[in-house]
Amino acid sequence: MWRSPLRRLPASVWERQQPTWQAARPSLIADALKRSAVRPSGNWYVLASSREVPRGRPVGRTVAGVELVVWRGPDGSLRVAPGACPHLGAPLSEAALCGGRLVCRWHGLALGEEGLGEWRLFPAHDDGVLAWVRLDAVGGERPTPLPVLPRRPVPERTLAAVATQVGGCEPEDVVANRLDPWHGSWFHPYAFTRLTVVEEPDPHDGDRFLVDVVYRLTGRTGVPVRAAFTAPEPRTVVMHILEGEGATSVVETHATPLTAPGDPHPRTAVIEAVLATSGRRGFAVVLRAAPLLRPLMRRAAERLWRDDLAYAERRRLLRSTGRFPG
Repeated sequence: MWRSPLRRLPASVWERQQPTWQAARPSLIADALKRSAVRPSGNWYVLASSREVPRGRPVGRTVAGVELVVWRGPDGSLRVAPGACPHLGAPLSEAALCGGRLVCRWHGLALGEEGLGEWRLFPAHDDGVLAWVRLDAVGGERPTPLPVLPRRPVPERTLAAVATQVGGCEPEDVVANRLDPWHGSWFHPYAFTRLTVVEEPDPHDGDRFLVDVVYRLTGRTGVPVRAAFTAPEPRTVVMHILEGEGATSVVETHATPLTAPGDPHPRTAVIEAVLATSGRRGFAVVLRAAPLLRPLMRRAAERLWRDDLAYAERRRLLRSTGRFPG
């Protein structure tokens, strides 16, 4: 028998909810952050949403201070290379794409997969949702053939949307924010209510936060779920919905540094992929409405991250001035 996933919420007053400051122990969050920082990434960085790299023209990106040009080959596969022309440094993001080759608009130099001198393609990967690049000189780790990808729902039954926000902080400030689930219903009352952390990380066996929370749809209606937060590598936090509506859905939060390591004014892009699914038969209708729903999903994620980036920037400021607690 069909049952609505919506639950009517009792009237509540923000300041009367259960305080979470005692549970959100700084040492617990810091230890989870330290464990994530030493996990291997294989030197892979998220560049953008796959949809942001079109066929027919190159686009420019900067990751960790490295200027990049990104385009698609004749077969649609992802290509990433240094963004400056090896001749006189022209921006290759403005090059023409002819037969799969970049043709510089300054002097007509054509560049392809074979490279030219020190101008060579970087390893790249498109997982169908996100575009990645491997920068071994920046990452300094043992390289891996593919990025660390979390478990995802079946693509054919997934509605995916990617939102990007940029803030004046470092990736660790973004990850630390995500490894603090206790702030959800206090800092984002328009989105979350009745949030309880039911399992904290075991410092000797994993780093999972298990959370019961109600996603608020309107002031008095919401959808209860149980979700797990983990950090599979230093710049990523993943939320898996384990129980409730949308079980097996995933939210991936990737923190990509834009500025070079050690830059006194760091900038980080938060690239968040929401991969929603449902076992309900009516979800097929939702998938057909994907072009209408993706902008709404992006706006919801962007609103959350406008708030959270303000916190991440504050955290970075306190760290840089030696005033961060703990």
